[in-house]
Amino acid sequence: MTDVPAGVSDSDSRFVLETGIQPATALTLLERKGYGHPDTLADHLAEELSRVYGRWTLEYCGAVLHHNFDKLALLGGATQVWYGGGRVLDAVRVLVNGRVTRSCGSVVVPVDDLISDTVRSFFVARLPELAERLSIELNITSNSSPGAVFADGGRPERVAWFAPESVEELRERKELIANDTSLGTGWAPENEVESFARSLVDLFSTSSDFTVTRPWCGSDVKMMVLADEERLDVVLCVPQKSVHVPDRRAYLSNCAEVLDECYRQAAVQLPTRKASFRLNARDLVERDEIYLTYSGSSIESGDEGVVGRGNRVNGLITPLRPMNLEGANGKNPVYHVGKLYNVAAQRIAQRLHARFGGYAEVHLVSATGQALAQPWQTVVRLSRAEVADDEVRAVTREVLSSFPELTREILYGEVVLA
Repeated sequence: MTDVPAGVSDSDSRFVLETGIQPATALTLLERKGYGHPDTLADHLAEELSRVYGRWTLEYCGAVLHHNFDKLALLGGATQVWYGGGRVLDAVRVLVNGRVTRSCGSVVVPVDDLISDTVRSFFVARLPELAERLSIELNITSNSSPGAVFADGGRPERVAWFAPESVEELRERKELIANDTSLGTGWAPENEVESFARSLVDLFSTSSDFTVTRPWCGSDVKMMVLADEERLDVVLCVPQKSVHVPDRRAYLSNCAEVLDECYRQAAVQLPTRKASFRLNARDLVERDEIYLTYSGSSIESGDEGVVGRGNRVNGLITPLRPMNLEGANGKNPVYHVGKLYNVAAQRIAQRLHARFGGYAEVHLVSATGQALAQPWQTVVRLSRAEVADDEVRAVTREVLSSFPELTREILYGEVVLA
């Protein structure tokens, strides 16, 4: 079925509703990267930079000025560890790449200070052992996108995108339009295996009852899962902090605690499945080649993290579910479809599931330059065979019309891009 939003021609926008669909497979295959994984660190730092910059410019300039931090990368340093101790040899390099507006009229944005302060505060909170030895490299421009043609001596509007004389020069003050041709994807509900994976990784990689009493537990956790209705097979990596591990025996004892907790959580959350866990599968304990780190993250020594390589907006990597490759973190929350359409598609799917039950899948496809609230293509797929067509459209339009509020939620951390 198709429908065209009011005021949009059939050639501009299309709504497709498919009902009575069946899940492609009963298998669950997924990955989740914890809070100290280099890719998660890159994602979360890029998003924090966007929020800090956006809030500052909103307060002092009256609008969220144009910026993109979504090309940020972390390059691992070097450490040396031993049982009971360790040290940093080379700093982690933080490559802040992208485009940022440095001024709006007479207001100069303290971009370099905002970035440096935010990066250091982020590492103090996440990996304090590395915070004093960071190398922060700013590779930032204020160049406009292609399309600024100088003709007849005039100043192209696009030049003002990253150097406005006032906020009134920003196009989004007049109309919110899609900045790119891109794709947002969402689905609901999360199944019990997906929920289990999320909670278990967070248990080991964030401040929890488990980690508070076990200071040796590092945050660079990674989990891979394959499950069906009877079995749960897991490969899990959980690092340990060398300062709190006095010897090989302590390391093995800590590993046993992690495994015991895995099986306990599985018995509670997935009692009907036969669970199997492999922990730190690359360990060669007899050679002391083990997942022992100084800070609790492999970013300390040789590993790298890049925005967009980690968890999707919903916090999971699910190859048997619909996904796309957009790196949403760090993108401008006002008009960037790579961020907004992924969050909106997830929200639409959740509301459709709540309204109709069953499975809901949503794809929002933008055409650059088209009104943000009117995707070029909207595809909704539901497992329910009979649904009220106008209700599906109403839920979709309700979310798509809320972008200014959604921007505010993202800016102030009420929406978490996991």
